[in-house]
Amino acid sequence: MRIMTDTNVIISAIIKENSICDEILNDICVNHELVLCDYIINESYNVAKRKFPYKIYTLDKLFAKLKYELVSVPRTGQVKIKDVKDQPILNAALKGGIDILISGDIHFLEIDIEYLEILSPADYRKKYL
Repeated sequence: MRIMTDTNVIISAIIKENSICDEILNDICVNHELVLCDYIINESYNVAKRKFPYKIYTLDKLFAKLKYELVSVPRTGQVKIKDVKDQPILNAALKGGIDILISGDIHFLEIDIEYLEILSPADYRKKYL
């Protein structure tokens, strides 16, 4: 399966080792195909610099060890999301042929798209781990 994680999953994984999000990222990299876009990577660094500057090195190490495909972010999307800051991630997931998008963001979890399964980290863990 092609799986994309939202920024909050990546940040949660660097904050606490062996957390649900850390476990999910490891599972995806071993058993599935992790797909990210540059927006997620840039947003991860921006959030880390602002809220967790002491975790920048950990974030560097995470991105260095993760195996992932990088997809582009289309300027526009067919499906709209309430939080416009999340639109690039949704656009990338839809264009990138993602099977599952994992996010803790309520704006993603409210969307119902037939060909994209959107799950919280806890729901992914229950269903796939």
